[in-house]
Amino acid sequence: MHDIIVIGGGIVGLATALRIKEQKPSLKILLLEKENEVAKHQTGHNSGVIHSGLYYKPGSLKATNCIRGYEMLLDFCNREGVAYDLCGKVVVATSDEQKPLLKNLFDRGMQNGLTKNRMISAGEIKEIEPHVKGVEGIWVPYTGIIDYKAVSEKYAECFQKAGGEIALGEKVIDIKNRNTHSEVVSATGKVFETRLIVNCAGLYSDKVAQLTQPENIKVRIIPFRGEYFKIKPEKHHLVKNLIYPVPDPNFPFLGVHFTRMIEGGVEAGPNAVFAFRREGYKKTDINFPELFEALAWPGFRKVAAKYWRTGMGEYYRSFSKAAFTKALQELIPEIQSDDLVPGGAGVRAQACDYDGGLLDDFSIIENKGAINVCNAPSPAATSSLSIGQTVSERVLARI
Repeated sequence: MHDIIVIGGGIVGLATALRIKEQKPSLKILLLEKENEVAKHQTGHNSGVIHSGLYYKPGSLKATNCIRGYEMLLDFCNREGVAYDLCGKVVVATSDEQKPLLKNLFDRGMQNGLTKNRMISAGEIKEIEPHVKGVEGIWVPYTGIIDYKAVSEKYAECFQKAGGEIALGEKVIDIKNRNTHSEVVSATGKVFETRLIVNCAGLYSDKVAQLTQPENIKVRIIPFRGEYFKIKPEKHHLVKNLIYPVPDPNFPFLGVHFTRMIEGGVEAGPNAVFAFRREGYKKTDINFPELFEALAWPGFRKVAAKYWRTGMGEYYRSFSKAAFTKALQELIPEIQSDDLVPGGAGVRAQACDYDGGLLDDFSIIENKGAINVCNAPSPAATSSLSIGQTVSERVLARI
């Protein structure tokens, strides 16, 4: 019998397991991961940005956990020798119409305690990023770059050193709720008993949550693929660090941007297109049951009706390199289609409620036998240790 079983070996699951173990070393904790390595999906496919907390509503779980998690992440990396670079970023308004949105963003950052941010003029943008065209910007010195897979592997190492167990290749297919405990059934035929389940299953968090208490889960994960291009080495000089547009306030994505990578190179993207399977990293990846399930969810149909124009624009950019290039040229006019080579892709697990709301905040749903992390998209990687702390406090109140 385990005290805790954590389901999901991405960065949030690993951070959560580690924080629980650190808080109460005597607990017997097992982490189950369906793949044969940790951080295989969302964590291993993201853009590797350390987020500052600029974008998030003051007082929200995203804001509080990102800001606290930022400090915890840097402390962890300094202690464990994980490389990162606080290179800073510019958020750029490319037209006068965007200036009020930029100012709102700056004010939000100030409310979140980012007092070192500053508004910058077109000339100051050029000093930081000589090839960027903008009318006004925000300089965000807190933002950095990192390899979150390396961070996750270090979390796993620390968790195991502290006495925690990790079982790879164990896909959870059923959960049986008993009076005093739960039985977690794996596709390998093994049955694991536990007093409490912590669900950090990312793209399948709603599925696992439904196994714990079907009638209580009123959200569905809708997968959005983000596709990247890499910039050819001879054009790396166009991008010094990180360059972001002013985001659309009605859409929970940040728009295509430029990111210098910790291991070298520069990425451009991502777009955000509805994926036809939850782990659909290629345009040709389709899982018909998952696709039909998403299309049948009333909330998703409402989202599609509301954002169809935005969605069609994203699909157009997905299939048209020229359109993708045009979006990037809003920030760097010199960039050309020939400067871009296909890069990787990631899939974001975005929770959608029954009424058509794309959840803008982290969501943690508790029931009798489980604590379910049901919405943890960006900035979950930056926030991972803080989310882990938040969940561990809830765990320790129940164990």
